[in-house]
Amino acid sequence: MEISNLLRGQVLVEALPYIQKYSNKIVVIKYGGNAMLNEDLKNAVMGDVALLSLIGIKVVLVHGGGPEINEMLGKIGKKSEWVDGLRVTDKETVDVVQMVLAGKVNKSLVALLGRLGCNAIGLCGADGHLISAKVKDERLGYVGEITDVNPAPILDLLEKGYVPVISTTACDSDGNIYNINADTAAAKIAAALKAESFISMTDIAGILRDKDDPSTLIPKIYVSDIPQLVNEGIISGGMIPKIDCCGEAIRRGVKKVFILDGTVPHSLLIETLTDEGLGTMFVQG
Repeated sequence: MEISNLLRGQVLVEALPYIQKYSNKIVVIKYGGNAMLNEDLKNAVMGDVALLSLIGIKVVLVHGGGPEINEMLGKIGKKSEWVDGLRVTDKETVDVVQMVLAGKVNKSLVALLGRLGCNAIGLCGADGHLISAKVKDERLGYVGEITDVNPAPILDLLEKGYVPVISTTACDSDGNIYNINADTAAAKIAAALKAESFISMTDIAGILRDKDDPSTLIPKIYVSDIPQLVNEGIISGGMIPKIDCCGEAIRRGVKKVFILDGTVPHSLLIETLTDEGLGTMFVQG
């Protein structure tokens, strides 16, 4: 028991300067993937979000929900078509996207945070003209390209002590709803808020020099080095658009961006409140 209490004390002492550093600062967290599907991991992530909020950090949670959308489309017998790796989203599909993201997924996260003692309110991009969009490609239907982010609704909620939980749909001036890539939306929201940090929770440990060797994790990357890492193949495939979002967030005023493995329990706390950290940090330079 004495050892356990000593360890707790050491953890709290180590966390103190980080708590002071982030106090009253905005941290945007993009949440999805396997950490969302596994109930134990979901509870751990929401516990981390609640703790960060309760110690005075202004947390904004942006979430996806691709697997849940796939599940619902399967239940109604809707087959997805793909163009250049993107789902063709007709009117029926975008209705399902809105129902699943802004309804089921969003409200379940809000309810879970509430159960943990954290005041949370769910939003989607159509609320308060939060995310405006236009058609990205006529072939894709209601897949949107973000034209504007209005941070006012988020700032209002943060000022009143709430955690905004944002599902990544958007609308245009005619009221059409669009499906938006969650990584892109989260990065643009972080930029609009001039957040202290943007944390993207993925299914990988971070950026590895050798994708098969976890010991080759790159702890810090300067934005100016991203093109070279792409040329070397260290950043490749589906990670390229994610990293582009990270770089764009930094260039637009976010101080630090982290990519970390959301499947590691309490990775949010380890990255935010300890000396060690877990993933890869992107900074200006």
